[in-house]
Amino acid sequence: MTMDKLLQDLVERLRKAFGAGLESVVLYGSAASGELHEHFSDLNVLCVLTKITPAELGAAEPIFRWWRDKGNPSPLLLTKGELSTSVDCFPVEFHDIQSQHRLLHGVDLVSGLVIDDRYYRAQVEYQLRSALLRLRQKGGGVLSDRRLLLHLMADSVSTFCVLMRHVLILAGAQPGRPKRDVIEAARATFGVDSAPFLALLDLREEKRKEREIDSAATFAAYLAAIDRLVQVVDEISPRGN
Repeated sequence: MTMDKLLQDLVERLRKAFGAGLESVVLYGSAASGELHEHFSDLNVLCVLTKITPAELGAAEPIFRWWRDKGNPSPLLLTKGELSTSVDCFPVEFHDIQSQHRLLHGVDLVSGLVIDDRYYRAQVEYQLRSALLRLRQKGGGVLSDRRLLLHLMADSVSTFCVLMRHVLILAGAQPGRPKRDVIEAARATFGVDSAPFLALLDLREEKRKEREIDSAATFAAYLAAIDRLVQVVDEISPRGN
């Protein structure tokens, strides 16, 4: 089954379940940008309903179960009111949804959302600092085991690339989405050392072997580069809306 056919099937099931109460269905993420083709997975969907009570959740249960069986996360359910009032709580997530989405049904309620840079900057800094603290905590427990340390860093590099992209956006840049483009933009814009990120991406993509990477030196450079990103976002003066 093609991705478009699967999405059409999902919309039909949602329409039958909720009728006029289904205000909008939006596909977001890489699939919405056309980055996924034949081998698609993790289709992220936002459903906006008129109301959400146990009755609506009960009607959604078989649809969600079917959707998860297809290898996708359960759709995100919000009311129209929640959609507009949640932006200040989840500005990073809504920024990503807004920048990559495709309307599948109803009204596009996403494009017009206003994201206040003050909340956006605060969440980016919070997530960046939290991820750095977790990396330090876990790294301190495996520092003498080069293999575990390498895999710890490799497992975290995608998260830091996402946050790096948001730091660039806050600074007024318009980075591409490929991780290596984001890393190069951060190097050119902020002077962030790109070497540890590229080495870890190479490891994840099996372009380099573990024995070719100095785990201790890479960890030190990785921490220093992330510290630089924290410094940058801390110095950004957000524009209030």
